[in-house]
Amino acid sequence: MSDHNGTTIAEATFGAGCFWGVEADFRAIDGVVDATSGYAGGTTANPTYEQVCSDRTGHAEVVRVRYDPARVSYATLLDEFWKMHDPTQMNRQGPDVGTQYRSVIFYYTPEQKAEAEASKAALEASKRYDRPIATSIEPAPPFYPAEGYHQRYFEKRGAAH
Repeated sequence: MSDHNGTTIAEATFGAGCFWGVEADFRAIDGVVDATSGYAGGTTANPTYEQVCSDRTGHAEVVRVRYDPARVSYATLLDEFWKMHDPTQMNRQGPDVGTQYRSVIFYYTPEQKAEAEASKAALEASKRYDRPIATSIEPAPPFYPAEGYHQRYFEKRGAAH
């Protein structure tokens, strides 16, 4: 994909718990053009936040990252993803519990899949955690942007993340 300046823009989608902090963390990375909170991986088209929170749609809270691969690599995004949450927690992050908070990498290309799998294997081999990595790596399903009040949540509230 290209933007209006002819720059190649790539996409990546990650689920790492509540999307508010994840979106803010990805926005702070040089080379990230945009980060959008949303839902992916479920069975309901155009789900609402309330539906996703019911833990019955199968969606995860995710962030779709649009980035310039000439400025930031997918490998760097993966490294940051691993740092911004505890990937050993199954269907939760801290006090947030449910499948919507699962750790997941949704890949768009065979290259992203291979990089994500290699990155996960390297993290497991590093023994940084004493539990297995629970993160799933799956083909990118449809992405549904979250409601406007979820976008740039911390920024709108003047809250530091």
